Amino acid sequence: MKNSAILLVQCPDRKGLDATLADFVYRHDGNVLHFEQHVAAELGLFLARIEWDLAGFQMDLKDFPRLFAPVAERFQIKWELALSAHRPRVALFVSKYDHCLVDLLYRWHSGELRCEIPLIISNHPDAQRHADFYNIPYHVIPVSKENKPEAERRQRELLAEHGVELVVLARYMQVLSPDFIRHYAQRIINIHHSFLPAFIGARPHQQAFERGVKLIGATAHYVTEVLDDGPIIEQGVTRISHRDTLEDLVQKGRDLEKVVLSSAVAWHLENRILLYGNKTVIFD
Repeated sequence: MKNSAILLVQCPDRKGLDATLADFVYRHDGNVLHFEQHVAAELGLFLARIEWDLAGFQMDLKDFPRLFAPVAERFQIKWELALSAHRPRVALFVSKYDHCLVDLLYRWHSGELRCEIPLIISNHPDAQRHADFYNIPYHVIPVSKENKPEAERRQRELLAEHGVELVVLARYMQVLSPDFIRHYAQRIINIHHSFLPAFIGARPHQQAFERGVKLIGATAHYVTEVLDDGPIIEQGVTRISHRDTLEDLVQKGRDLEKVVLSSAVAWHLENRILLYGNKTVIFD
């Protein structure tokens, strides 16, 4: 596993930012591995991801905030520092449809997703067998209109108990409350089984089939208090012909959902995403 540090920055765009950031790493004997940047010209906003090798780096990272402060103040930088060796703790939420859950578990077990999965939470017992196969605790917490506040309180207790840093809704068919979302702002990823913003709400494949679409899609996004309106991380599409039945659309949609969701989760775990406004920048 790489032993590197990753710095995510965003600030007003000014001359000299690239050189200043690279020089800061160089002055402490750091070897830059990747440096990607983007300017959102309409906002005059500079966004960047800098990753450097920690072998030979002449700084205790505990001192990074103090030593980087003069640069941050000069350029009005908002920043986050992460370590590639860190394995975030991820909770998977699922209902009855298990295809995204199974895909994420396989990718995690094979090492493709660098994280820990300490628990799975569901409002149904149907996916228990997958958790048992990977020896992951599976918590069934039924949710109804009457018990939703209590169910979410129990869910949050479990997340806190396990030190969860990211929540992935792997076809969890419940709307989270604004209070729950605020506790995990920008740390909940959902997969929507249509190409947002089209065909929102229930039965998107039925809507698409009735419209005779030639493309269907899937969208992974961060969850916000406005339903299905959070910053989009990844989308995928596949072609549809007049020969495809409703069942064909559903099957093709499932395949898309798995790939789109796993990509979004991987990019979050690898600290490749920067949010600004209601948009995302995904660094390669």
